[in-house]
Amino acid sequence: MLIVLGTVRMPPENLNDARFAMQEMIEASREEEGCVSYAYSEDVAEPGLIHVAEIWRDREALDAHFASEHLAEWRANWERFGIHDRDLKLFEAGNASQL
Repeated sequence: MLIVLGTVRMPPENLNDARFAMQEMIEASREEEGCVSYAYSEDVAEPGLIHVAEIWRDREALDAHFASEHLAEWRANWERFGIHDRDLKLFEAGNASQL
């Protein structure tokens, strides 16, 4: 299992314009084969900071996500939304168990 965690930033005044594009990209990503979980969340203490949390079945699924049309469309909008300071990290996890 692969876990992607991190943040992206955008000017807080662009959040409302970016929400629909983020929602479309998230919903399409969640439908992908091998996507276990995919979420963005807005930091309540730091406007414009978006937390990213993704879980993928394997590298093949993540690579397919990177090649997807909806991710390309999302990335094409980064400049318009002022997205910057992208800081994402990839972690490999063994079997997960509930606490």
